[in-house]
Amino acid sequence: MSAPHAIRQAIDWGALAPLRIRARQVAEGVYAGSHRSAKRGAGVEFGGYREYVPGDDLRWLDRRSLLRHDRLVVRQFETETDRALCLLFDASASMGYRGKQAPAAKMAFAAVVAAALARLAIASGDPVSLTFLGGGPRAAAVPRSAGRDQFERIVAALETAEAGGDARVDPSKLDRALQSLARATRRGAIVVFLSDLVDLPDDAAESVAAIASRGRVLSIVQTLDPAEVDFPFQGTVRLRALEGGAVVETDAETTRDRYLAALAALTRLWQDAALRRGGRFLRATTADDPVSVVRAIVEAVR
Repeated sequence: MSAPHAIRQAIDWGALAPLRIRARQVAEGVYAGSHRSAKRGAGVEFGGYREYVPGDDLRWLDRRSLLRHDRLVVRQFETETDRALCLLFDASASMGYRGKQAPAAKMAFAAVVAAALARLAIASGDPVSLTFLGGGPRAAAVPRSAGRDQFERIVAALETAEAGGDARVDPSKLDRALQSLARATRRGAIVVFLSDLVDLPDDAAESVAAIASRGRVLSIVQTLDPAEVDFPFQGTVRLRALEGGAVVETDAETTRDRYLAALAALTRLWQDAALRRGGRFLRATTADDPVSVVRAIVEAVR
């Protein structure tokens, strides 16, 4: 719920524009003081071959098979895991909210985090995909791929997306997103779900957390506006649902405690569901430093 602000469909970028430059700055900030470690080396056991998938490390292509059979296959090792980054991005209507004190809309902040994560993964040679939950007609998924051009594709998709849809009213939106995600990921992949977690189906927490139990690394990043965390409103306020259109007039002082208790219960629900399945849970607000948020996500999925 929110105070009566206009809910924009197009992303309200505010101080976080432009996305491409901001994401690069955040990625560079994460790199500062960190280092990359090679995950492959001597001592691993050869585990056979499999068909090449776009985004696979070209170092493991079997060139003899290509010359002899005109087939692209890659060598596997027993310690090999798929380190693809799969971004599940909530673009439902509630993500379009921006409070008076916020630097940008929730969707803009989440887009900066997502694009910075994509840049970090691509710089490490890992493939990235982007799947939208909800969103307007311009919210188009970006299939898994690697390379410099993939960052541009991710940025373009995030820039053109609009906040729209209500996954609680239409649970099939979540089902479709999770099915698309399942097709794009394999065991060992890293899945980052960026969402305010508001107005999702009742079983959404368990459905999303199940991703972690299938051999994938899951990080749920609850992204909220500072006004949603603190409920700073005073006097009589008209609260309008970001999804569904309901309007309630109430006294802020008498509503604050109930609202904060409900938000805490929602957070615990998602946190418990994630931790039970071996996933990670983080909370961020749009007033936080994106560098710190991205660094926390990277550290959580290592």
